Amino acid sequence: MPQTKHPKMILSIQSHVAYGHAGNSAAVFPLQRLGFEVLPVHTVQFSNHTGYGAFRGQVFTAEHIHDVMLGMQERNILGQIDAVLSGYLGDGSIGNAILEAVATIRAQNPATLYLCDPVMGDVGRGLFVKENIPDFMRSAAVPAASIITPNQFEFELITQHQLTSVQDAIATARKLMAHTQLQTVIITSIATPDIPQEKLGTLAVTAGQAWLVTTPLIQLQPLPNGMGDVFSSVFLGRTLQGMAVNQALEAATATLYALVGNTEPGSRDLPLIAQQEQIVAPQKVFSATEVNCG
Repeated sequence: MPQTKHPKMILSIQSHVAYGHAGNSAAVFPLQRLGFEVLPVHTVQFSNHTGYGAFRGQVFTAEHIHDVMLGMQERNILGQIDAVLSGYLGDGSIGNAILEAVATIRAQNPATLYLCDPVMGDVGRGLFVKENIPDFMRSAAVPAASIITPNQFEFELITQHQLTSVQDAIATARKLMAHTQLQTVIITSIATPDIPQEKLGTLAVTAGQAWLVTTPLIQLQPLPNGMGDVFSSVFLGRTLQGMAVNQALEAATATLYALVGNTEPGSRDLPLIAQQEQIVAPQKVFSATEVNCG
């Protein structure tokens, strides 16, 4: 009998909600739909995401993360992990526990990718994490990551620089990469003055190339939660499938655009289950245009 090829394995350390799609509840299913074995470790367990206002549940401690990771280490699982994905952090202690997990995994598999989605805030909402999180991201998480996927607001927090153009964003990303082990910087929801107001940009920057995807703005109020979680998971999955950065950028942007476009007005959640085909074969792909940094 032919041997079964084992799927690649991704450790996803994020928040979790029983109802709705945010954190692991938004990231795990797309990765599974793309064919990955996902190991979800929850930093919180809430009844629903905070977009609904009231919620119930518990925030887990760093000791909880350590204990779960120790159990996996005892099962000899860590060396099989191909990538780590992290998102929203309740506090710096959870972040340190995640970075310790990444270091432990890389000690056994140095090629392990770490995608850090530095969730901190957004234009209009401002900062919605503890005040120490931006410094933790800047000094500890980002330097340890292979890929980061901040929105423009978060990228400006990390770099302490307000972007003036796409070219400025590329130069700033490369300056950040020069002092870290970052391979790829993705800036989502980029809206610098040189991007048309009716468009929304997503920029991918590597040491040698940069690509920009622009999509029409979708007018939804409120916007559904979990959009960044879905984007990051799909980009990571497509990268692990062997896609080049520009191809993974196109795929992740197309999936998110289709899911948002199919969200019912007033819904606070993406239609992940009903529209799951958009994860593997999105209905419309927007081309990534290479941007030359002059």
